[in-house]
Parts: sequence; C-alpha cells; structure tokens
Amino acid sequence: MLRILSLKFGRVYRCGKFLFIFLFIVALFVILLMNTHNLFASFQRNELTDRRFIGLNKCPACFGTSWCRKFMNGQVTFEMWGRLRFLDFFNVKNVYFAQYGEPREGTRRVVLKRLGSNQELAEIDQKICKRATGRPRCDLIQGMYKTEFARLNGDVRLLTPEVVEGWSDLVHCPSQRLLDRVVRRYAETKDSGSFLLKNLKDTERMQLLMTLAFNPEPLVLQSFPSDEGWPFAKYLGACGRMVAVNYVGEELWSFYNAPWEKRVDLAKQLMDIAEQLTNNDFDFALYLLDVSFDNFAVGPRDGKVIVVDAENIIVADKRLIKQNKPENYDVWYESRYEECDKEACLSFSKDILCSRVTVDHNYYAICQNLLSRFATWRGTTGGLLHDPPADVVKDGRLTALLDECTRPQKQYGRFQAAKELREFLTQLTQLSNTNR
Repeated sequence: MLRILSLKFGRVYRCGKFLFIFLFIVALFVILLMNTHNLFASFQRNELTDRRFIGLNKCPACFGTSWCRKFMNGQVTFEMWGRLRFLDFFNVKNVYFAQYGEPREGTRRVVLKRLGSNQELAEIDQKICKRATGRPRCDLIQGMYKTEFARLNGDVRLLTPEVVEGWSDLVHCPSQRLLDRVVRRYAETKDSGSFLLKNLKDTERMQLLMTLAFNPEPLVLQSFPSDEGWPFAKYLGACGRMVAVNYVGEELWSFYNAPWEKRVDLAKQLMDIAEQLTNNDFDFALYLLDVSFDNFAVGPRDGKVIVVDAENIIVADKRLIKQNKPENYDVWYESRYEECDKEACLSFSKDILCSRVTVDHNYYAICQNLLSRFATWRGTTGGLLHDPPADVVKDGRLTALLDECTRPQKQYGRFQAAKELREFLTQLTQLSNTNR
C-alpha cells in the first residue's frame, strides 16, 4: 500500500513539475508577444551609451568614470540576452555579459555589474539623501555635496581609519597601511599612485568614499589586483553605476559533476586560495565572508579558479594586530561549525577576525561550503569532492581530512587538517597527471 502511494505521489510530483515548466514557457511566450516592439528596439540600440541606463547621471554618487569614453563610443555592447530588458526580472544581481572592442585588440568578453539589486541601489540613494537632508528623497547630486563624502575636502592629506571604520566589510577594522594602499591604487583617477587623498579631485574623492561605503568590491579588486597574483577578477573600469571586470569563465557550480580528476584540481586550488588569503608576504589577511559556488569561476584555458564576488571580504592588517596587541591576539582562533538550515552559511565574529594573528576562517569556509559532505547548494549535498573513486574511499584519508577541516574534533585540528588536505590533494592531482 505504501509503495502504491509513493508511486502515485511520484507521478503527481512529476506531472506538477512538467506543468510548472509548461506554464513558465507559456508565460515567457506571452511576455515576448507583448514586448515585440521593445524586443526589436532592444537589438537596434545600444543602451550602454545611455547616461541614465548606466547611472552616469547620478555622478558623483556613482562608482567612477574611467570607462565612460568607451561606453559612450559604443565599444561596450551587451551580448544577445543582455539586450532583452524584460529578462532583468530574473537578473536580480544586475550582472551582465558584454563584449568590449578595441580597434587593435579585437573584442573580448567582459562582465558588467551594477554592484547591487535595484532595491539596494534605490536604498543607496535614500541613504545619501538621509545623510544629507535627513529625508529619504532629495536632489541626489546636490545631496552628495552635503554628506561626509564631500566634507573630506582637498585639505585632508590622508584617508584615516577613524573616518571610515565600519563603513563596509573592507574597512571593518582598517589600518592606515590598508587605506594608503586603497587610495594609492584607486583606478578611477588619472593621477593614481599617490596615497594622499588631497591629490584626488573632489568628484573622484566622493566616488571613492561612496564605493567604500556601499559596495567596496571594486576597491578590493584594485587594491589586490590579479596582475600581482591575487585570486580575483581583473578590474577594468567604471562608468556611472556600471562597473566592468574581466570575464573569468564559467562559475564553479558548472564543474560540480565534472570528472573526478578535474574536481580534485579545483579543490586543491580552492585550498591554495584559502592559504594565500590567510598567509601572505604583505601581512594582510583577507577573510571570505560569503563563500558559495556562485562566487568562484574557472578559466576556460588555464583552468584557474578565481574569486568573482569580492564584496564581503574583511581585510585585517596582521602587522597592526601585532603592534597593538589586543587581548588574546596571539591565541590561535578556531572558527566554530554550527548547524544551519540555509545554503552556504558561515559562523564568524568580525571583531575576532580583526584581532587575532592566526585564524582558520578561510579553511573552514572553503571546506564547509564547497568541499566536504556538509556542503549544500541548489538542493545537492556532498560538496565538490562528492563520490570519490573506490580506492580513495578505501584509503579513508580524504574523508577524515575533510571532516576535520569542517568539524574539527581536536584542538587546532583544522589548521593541521587544512595543511594535510592541501598536500593530499596535490598528491592526487600529480597521480592523475601521471596516469594520463
């Protein structure tokens, strides 16, 4: 009887699923019919030359202007699906794929980001107005000149920690060394290279500070550039509220069911990223607060894993921590695993990440949310290293190391497990290369 009921339930579920897909296709077709005129118009014009569409009309309440000439000259164009405005309903993150063309270099693929959903961008306008007038609505451009973004005028030499501390994750615990680096590498000015804030124009200074407050991702990409070996997408430029970054490749999720050898290589690279961002010659620890399959991509040619969403990253200056010596600064900090009913969730204390020299957060984040059997994403479980070959299962080391990296049973067990896991994944990668 139970089997008959389960079979009937299965048929109902499948029928309901097919019905939902059918209704979705019908609705999409109706939308296409209703927007036929707009559809043809979308293919005939380049909206990326429209000042209002890219948010150039909101400057200096914007992210920059370094790429405006390229946008206005029509060198940046949406790829086919990006031209269909009715699809923006599904594009909640406002991320678009486009082609960028140079006469001598040809065209290449780039990614355009508004750095927030429509609601988040509207909230930015409201926050600026509230800071300026105390009301949620105002003349945005005039409002900018009444905020603290404008009060840091040309007489101010340095951007100091007490001014911007807590504005965003990037500056949750800023050091002067970090802020000098951010200003010196600011790409939205022609006179980059100086850490003196007074060398920026008024509009450039306001754009820098607004970016720092509302979405510091462009500043992370500029301050820790891919050209110097940091595992981030390459920042290209901005126009208004549209930022351009280099297209990396398909998101990590696309490789969830890739051959085992490929997944091992990707897992090894992810652990290397965790190590690089935790321990490097610059003594900056970059802690990933948002770790999911969507936030990493893989290069199509070199197979290199890159972080493509850098909004939620805390940068802790280890040199400053050693200098100030806050309470327990030299005690190793172990992130605590906690059960969670949501996907890609992490448990952490920003203040502790900012006050300890030795922290295992990045290993914990990568192991729990991407690699181990505890990882859940889009209805799946098992992580990137799911279903290992029989000989790896029999060996038992991989499962043991992943478990210890996610839910350590020994004191400081995650630190040792992460080290051994990197070594073991390296061995597996070398073995697979030998057997080819």
